[in-house]
Amino acid sequence: MFAVCGVPDSKFRTICSSVDKLDKVSWEEVKNEMVGEKGLAPEVADHIGDYVQQHGGVSLVEQLLQDPKLSANKQALEGLGDLKLLFEYLTLFGIADKISFDLSLARGLDYYTGVIYEAVLLQTPAQAGEEPLGVGSVAAGGRYDGLVGMFDPKGRKVPCVGLSIGVERIFSIVEQRLEALEEKVRTTETQVLVASAQKKLLEERLKLVSELWDAGIKAELLYKKNPKLLNQLQYCEETGIPLVAIIGEQELKDGVIKLRSVARREEVDVRREDLVKEIKRRTSQPLCIC
Repeated sequence: MFAVCGVPDSKFRTICSSVDKLDKVSWEEVKNEMVGEKGLAPEVADHIGDYVQQHGGVSLVEQLLQDPKLSANKQALEGLGDLKLLFEYLTLFGIADKISFDLSLARGLDYYTGVIYEAVLLQTPAQAGEEPLGVGSVAAGGRYDGLVGMFDPKGRKVPCVGLSIGVERIFSIVEQRLEALEEKVRTTETQVLVASAQKKLLEERLKLVSELWDAGIKAELLYKKNPKLLNQLQYCEETGIPLVAIIGEQELKDGVIKLRSVARREEVDVRREDLVKEIKRRTSQPLCIC
């Protein structure tokens, strides 16, 4: 594309870096940088602008294949042929409508040898008819047929396609959405905390948590000898543990466990032999038939 527009080979990389800024700044700013700072002829920059501001689907690929200048360039023709094949496969998978061919995308010039791509998360429109908003790239990658061969003594070509995922960005977006919905972020898979209401009940807590583990329930306890009940309940609220199984001296005498719902702050006495069944019912975990 740059060759067709008249970009000298010596300016290829630096003009690429300017075009890659189009997702952050306007075309006018990009053009001013290419012409004013990098010495590109204004008419060449305008020609580039005609291309890099376009994005679309297979119809755009077909349109560019009809472009007399691009179709006369061997490299451009090969690239468009690859994209046409890609969209044929995307159509077969039924996901062509989720893919946008963006002529401004530029990355990894040292190692990518074919198609490059970005996964962009769109924010759900607030009202019907509004355009979805882009909240940034969460993954990116491409084809790199020459990279692995660099480490092969015989220099064999190894076709590869890969991507990297922006895990931190995804977590950040998930946290923002949960905050907007006023939901707490669970930092543990624990279903129930085994707690005590009085001192000197560590052994009883250990015994009960062992019973729950044997039944396949994800349970834990605070590893302090005599934790205060309030601290145990606060720990559940902070980490998102939904249930607390509370042992007290009276409960031990009566053969029951006090089961507390953390969210509703409601408590009910459950007979010890029914505790596993009740926890599994409340956490929608299928019962194990042995």
